[in-house]
Amino acid sequence: MSDVKYMSLDGKVVPAADARIHILSPAVKYATNVFEGIRGYWNQARNEMFLFRLTEHLERMRFSMKVMRFAERFTVERMRDAILELIRANGTREDTYVRLYAFVDEPDGEMTATGPVRMAIAATPRGGRGRGNKGAHCAVSSWARIADHSLPPRIKCVANYNNSRLAWMQAKADGYDNVILLTAAGKVSEGPGACVVLVRDGVPITPSLTSDILESVTRRTLIEIFPETFDRAVVERDVGRSELYAAEEAFFCGTGHEILPIFSIDRHPVGSGELGHLTMAVQKRYFSLVRGESDDHAEWRTPVYGG
Repeated sequence: MSDVKYMSLDGKVVPAADARIHILSPAVKYATNVFEGIRGYWNQARNEMFLFRLTEHLERMRFSMKVMRFAERFTVERMRDAILELIRANGTREDTYVRLYAFVDEPDGEMTATGPVRMAIAATPRGGRGRGNKGAHCAVSSWARIADHSLPPRIKCVANYNNSRLAWMQAKADGYDNVILLTAAGKVSEGPGACVVLVRDGVPITPSLTSDILESVTRRTLIEIFPETFDRAVVERDVGRSELYAAEEAFFCGTGHEILPIFSIDRHPVGSGELGHLTMAVQKRYFSLVRGESDDHAEWRTPVYGG
């Protein structure tokens, strides 16, 4: 954990060491918590940090709390204000990753406890992953992606991520550095915490929302900017495993991964096995948007300091 001075608990800025919960809370015993990961990008020229698509993240957070039947769903305004207050209290002026949690904290509560619901926020300095010529060598996992009728992946419930952990840890043990999961029906789903985009015959393709994926904010962003920037639409459909091997380019997209090229899958090189031209162009466009280096889509960027 980065050496930050403050965190936020129940909407109040507190010393980081005081941001605690009880070990017997349902949040710990049963993973009765949901979260959002939000990026803040520092723009030195404008002396400003921009939180990217903050409203969309907070709306998804409310949806996650709804599906988990939490007794209270915090308003977008309350969550936004708490995040801004925390970053300002820490005075952070570098790229930052915000983790926002809502959790059930009934003392020694049962599995069916729905409240009281508490909110915790950590905002820590964190540079980007998906930049430049760095890329991932992936395996297709033997672990199937969790299904919507068992543990809905379209919400950011903490328990969901054990599915990704199992797949990713196995891939690392087998000598890969990342992983792609398939649905129970054998179609491509997503990576651990990131959606997958592949390019075939110059056409960007991504698994549909019914492929047991998270309804990703970054994925939605790319679907919106592809026609604007590259004069081509992203095709959303079922994707077969062998199509991954036929792709000219492929990359992960997500708040954490940003735009991370995939260089190989199951030891098959993707295209030339290096950073593809379209992936490079997408990276450039994405980072210009999130950092406020482009004036386009100003509505997607929430300034922290108002500078």
